[in-house]
Amino acid sequence: MADIVRDSEVVELNDPPRFAYGERVVSRSTVRNDGTFAGAEIGDVLVNKGDIGYVTSIGNFLQQYYIYAVEWVANGYRVGMRAKELMSLDNLPEDILAQLGPDKVAQLHALKGQ
Repeated sequence: MADIVRDSEVVELNDPPRFAYGERVVSRSTVRNDGTFAGAEIGDVLVNKGDIGYVTSIGNFLQQYYIYAVEWVANGYRVGMRAKELMSLDNLPEDILAQLGPDKVAQLHALKGQ
């Protein structure tokens, strides 16, 4: 248990969840098995940076953080992730959409069908 680092200043549960059920998200980082994912060796890659998935449930950890169970379409895994490891593809802020430009926004909308 000594490996768990708690930022006692942050209690995400005081605010509503950042993502909703069924929301399409992309992984902001590569996630490896820390030993809690059955059927994979410790260190195996579970999710690659840029993989697209859907939020299937929302739980919490240490009564402090939201944990989002995300079904990753490419590999069929369901992996619990923190909000800081994810980014929404369905609800991007207007300033981000403006930075992407109309061509990239059109590509994102086209991905919705996948």
